[in-house]
Amino acid sequence: MNKSYRIGQIVPSSNTTMETEIPAMFRAREAVASERFTFHSSRMRMKKVTREELAAMDDESGRCALELSDAQVDVMGYACLIAIMSRGAGYHRQSQRRLHEATIDNGFPTPVISSAGALVEGLATLGAKKVAIITPYMKPLTQMVVDYIQSEGIEVVDSIALEIPDNLEVGRQDPLNLLEIVKRLKWVDADAVVLSACVQMPSLAAIQQVEDSIRLPVVSAATCTTFQMLKALGLAPIVPNAGCLLSGQYT
Repeated sequence: MNKSYRIGQIVPSSNTTMETEIPAMFRAREAVASERFTFHSSRMRMKKVTREELAAMDDESGRCALELSDAQVDVMGYACLIAIMSRGAGYHRQSQRRLHEATIDNGFPTPVISSAGALVEGLATLGAKKVAIITPYMKPLTQMVVDYIQSEGIEVVDSIALEIPDNLEVGRQDPLNLLEIVKRLKWVDADAVVLSACVQMPSLAAIQQVEDSIRLPVVSAATCTTFQMLKALGLAPIVPNAGCLLSGQYT
């Protein structure tokens, strides 16, 4: 019998992408491996991507961790990168520790991955010292992402801010538009490209195409989150056609 795992996600109420892209990657993995997965979410209120709404939303994350712990999920992913990064350098460690402690107190200790932490850890796994990034955020929030990544010792050589304030509109973006947007990104001096530094902006359909085109490692917050979730489960981080991070060469 194939072993089954429960994947939990702490999701902004207006996020429509993490519950499509994360399951899509795990389903693709099911085609090449024996493990099976189910998906379970708890939501935090957030409509506009502003620092104030992000902070209020992040304050709800403990409740979400408890709800998912009640379902005894095997791993949790905190599915909002900018909510973590807007609260200051290194905050993903504090957040992950706090949410993990909530699961301990609830009697079912569960590893907690944040998309913010997963992104910087994924870039470190690739050995990337310099990156170029694309975000859907307004420029001040994009600068917070740049500052956060650089506080982890990774230089951001260029960034594009698409300046979409409405989170639902971010989720409606065509991921294949990134094939053209990336042409405006100055990635020549970079070691890797972050095609979507936001788990709400769809990018999965473009990851492998862009990587094949520019011949550099290409990741997104979602692919890095999947990589870290699989590692936390003790499973080989392999997903077909999702970029070199999930190709199997970083097991």
